[in-house]
This record gives sequence, structure tokens and C-alpha cells, in this order.
Amino acid sequence: MIISGSASQSLSAELAAELDEALAPVEFERFPDGELIARVGDVSPDRAVVVASTPTSDAHLELLQLQDAAREAGASEVVTVLPYMGYARQDAAFEPGEPVSARAVARAVSAGSDRTLVVNPHEDAVLDFFDPAATAVDASPRLAEPLPAALSDPLFLAPDEGAVDIATAVRDAYGQGETDFFEKTRHSGVDVEVTPSDAAVAGRDVVVVDDIIATGSTMSEAVAVLSDRGAARVFVACVHPLLARSAPTKLSRAGVEAVYGTDTLERAASAVSVAPSLAEYL
Repeated sequence: MIISGSASQSLSAELAAELDEALAPVEFERFPDGELIARVGDVSPDRAVVVASTPTSDAHLELLQLQDAAREAGASEVVTVLPYMGYARQDAAFEPGEPVSARAVARAVSAGSDRTLVVNPHEDAVLDFFDPAATAVDASPRLAEPLPAALSDPLFLAPDEGAVDIATAVRDAYGQGETDFFEKTRHSGVDVEVTPSDAAVAGRDVVVVDDIIATGSTMSEAVAVLSDRGAARVFVACVHPLLARSAPTKLSRAGVEAVYGTDTLERAASAVSVAPSLAEYL
């Protein structure tokens, strides 16, 4: 049985259809004092698959409640699916006295889960924070599906070297094109310097690929460089379209033709579902 968090309702329905499993009825309420309550009805005594992205702190608490509700209803196994894992980028103590927030979150999730799947974690190291260790699910090839069918001499470009594997996976799924990456230097959480590579982009369609777009600042800077160098069209594809604050406006102003994301975060840009990728692990 599939149990959906409030931030993953469309994905949960897709996954239930993909697996031909029932979708549990779930209700979400907030008490007058602000506390949350997530209620699950008619849970199967067999396996419960809790599908819950955690883009907010409330979503994390909601996930813990859904896990506990599944146990309380008699589920013999609880599998937790984190389409998007919040706090995953806080994977180290960057200053003395700071927590490793990803570890704290993983420990809490592990307490109510027999097995955990994480879609394209920002750093694979966070998987070891879970007990037992979580399994990464690579949904990046799904991003090839919504791309135009006839890209002109396409270049699949990662915003930094760490995302080259994702760009390559999308290129391979698309079936043609080259890959390259920008040099990116992060000076702070909001100050990022992007240095273009030597790849020829003039007259070519470019697909900039990353695991997550948060504020869009880095991505829009990269797109501006491509436009200055004569790229024909620029498309943006990401697994996790967080698109916080004014990110859509930044990308549009930079000249992006279209933004394609998956439904790990359910946004207007969510053009393709990761349900088939998850189903392979379930």
C-alpha cells in the first residue's frame, strides 16, 4: 500500500498505478495550537510504502507521523521513499558548534523505517547517515523524455564537474549530443562564480542539467554566459525543481526556453514522473 505525504500526492498516485498497489486514504490537519496531525485509514497489514518529499520542516514531522501511523495500523514492513530529502545539503558541520543536519534528519527517519530510498541525493554520503544505509535512486534519465525531439547539435552541460554524471545520464537517455561542464566556485550560500568551459556553443541547442535548482542564481548566471556565446536555445533540466523565491523569473529573464523537472517536488515545471524509476526498487 502507498501512503502519501502532502507534498507528494501526484507522485504517490503515479507510483500506485505503476505498481498496481492501493493508495491509502490520508488526511492532514493542524490543531489550534499549530501542531500537525497526519491520519491514515485502511492500511494493509503487509508492506506500507510512505512516499514523502520533505521540502519543509513540517513535511519532515508529517513523514514521521505517517511512518508511525502505518506501524500503529499493523503494517509488517515500512519502506520510506524520500523523493526529495530536505536538509541533505547540510551534510557537514561547516562551522564549530553547527549540527550535521542531514545526519539528524536521517536518524529520525530511520527510526520508523525498515528500508529507505532517496532520489538523487545531493551527496551520496548522506545515505550512510541512515540505519540501515539508504539506497539512492537515479531518476535523471527521466529528464530526457520532455526534451524537444529534434535538438540541434545538442550539448548537455552541467553547472559544475560534480553534476557531469547527471548530464551524461540525460544525454545517454536522449540518444545523442556531447557533455561538458562549467567551473563553479561557491563563495557563500548565495555568491557563486561560474566560469565557462571551452565547449563550443554557438548555434547549438544547450541543455543545462543539475540535480536541484534552488534559487536559480547559479543556473541563470550559467545561462547568461551561454547566451553571450551565441547558443541557439537553452533548456534547463533538473531532478528536483525546488525553484524557490524568484527562481522562475530569474531563469526566464536569463533567456531559458523551458525548464523541465520531475515530480520529486510538485511544481509547474514538473514535466515527468520518477515513479517508473522508483518502481524498479519496490
